[in-house]
Amino acid sequence: MSNTKIALVTGASSGIGYELTKQLAQKGYKVYAAARRIDRMKPLETEFPGLVVAVKLDVSEPKEIAALKDRLQTELPSQKLDILYNNAGQSCTSPASDVSNEVMEMAFKVNVFGPINLCRELLPFVINARGTVVFTGSIAGLISFPFGSVYSATKGAIHSYASGLHIEMKPFGVRVLNVVTGGVATEIADKRPIPADSIYSIPEAADALQYRRDMVKSNKPMNAAVYVSQVLKDVASSRDPVEVYHGTFSTIAYYLAKFMPYWLLEKVLEHKFKLSGMTKALQKSKRQ
Repeated sequence: MSNTKIALVTGASSGIGYELTKQLAQKGYKVYAAARRIDRMKPLETEFPGLVVAVKLDVSEPKEIAALKDRLQTELPSQKLDILYNNAGQSCTSPASDVSNEVMEMAFKVNVFGPINLCRELLPFVINARGTVVFTGSIAGLISFPFGSVYSATKGAIHSYASGLHIEMKPFGVRVLNVVTGGVATEIADKRPIPADSIYSIPEAADALQYRRDMVKSNKPMNAAVYVSQVLKDVASSRDPVEVYHGTFSTIAYYLAKFMPYWLLEKVLEHKFKLSGMTKALQKSKRQ
């Protein structure tokens, strides 16, 4: 097993992370599949004995990350980690005026602080392997969609971090890849209703919010297996871009964010997310 490549994948219990673990194991990688719900990864351990190791990890807890580092120090051959894949994510779909401090903190802990803490602790192993660090970014980090300001803020933050890390790791031969992800068929969702005392507590706003939450599944999301297959080609490539784009709408989102004037982009978003009815109802309510 000394020549076997090794990967660590977070958020491995479902969706993209589960498929990443499966496809990496099929390629002969030994994969530390990390997630809070370890039972969900048992089928992969059974299917790939010796290649998939389920690890209980909550990326929002620095102590658990530190404990994982200690474990890897004793288990990694030659102290090398070929792929550190920061995939774990926390959805947050809610009006900005209604996001509680608890929900906001958890979104930042999982989407920003967790990957940063993992990189700080595990980069020595990746450097030893001249390996690759990958982040599951999002088109929400390029365009702040309505009712997604906090989630967009977390993804914008990790995009910036990935860019800075990319140049810092070059002297060590470590590649850093931010996968700006569009629509992919996964289980990630936020089902919290609008609070009764919200300024958006009207039927038209509830309808707009539900449309926002259904955005991915309503716009032909890419199959997770196809998405992962495309991403792993980028991981294996000798090219060294800081960002690649995969998933439904990802490339279009890039061009919209880069070239469209923001006032026009807002009009596109208002139309796309059917906000006109909500806006008229709120303005009417305010006049009354």
